[in-house]
Amino acid sequence: MRILIDADSIPSVIKDILFRAAERNSIPLILVANQALKFPDSEYISAMVVPAGYNEADDRIAEIVRPGDLVVTDDIPLADRVVRRSGSVIDARGNLYTGENIGERLAMRDMMDELRNGGIDTGGPAPFSSRDRRAFANQLDRFLTKHKNVAGEA
Repeated sequence: MRILIDADSIPSVIKDILFRAAERNSIPLILVANQALKFPDSEYISAMVVPAGYNEADDRIAEIVRPGDLVVTDDIPLADRVVRRSGSVIDARGNLYTGENIGERLAMRDMMDELRNGGIDTGGPAPFSSRDRRAFANQLDRFLTKHKNVAGEA
């Protein structure tokens, strides 16, 4: 298992949680972005810089994700692509995307996009909060604990 981060859009506080988790659990973590990023010196943490451009990081993540990998992204279409390749996805607010719920999330995202394109103000996401940070940390901990248990049974 690896953790891939859609690093162009994930808040720094979430990246910090992921850095600590990668170290603590000895899990390779790869930041994917269209610009160089700062990250801790670690044998488990690396970065992949992709060309600037629309969806370049998303396309690269979708290309390299393997079954069992965890992807951290707020991008619903990317989450759909990852789930279709048997990866798992957690967004920065702690939502876990699975084969059971990704279709509904994608449909809602598409509907909101259509409303915005039609001139309707749908508002935006609420500001990122400490509650979101805790929800992410808790979901990540549950995911990693479950993954360790499954890996231990194999």
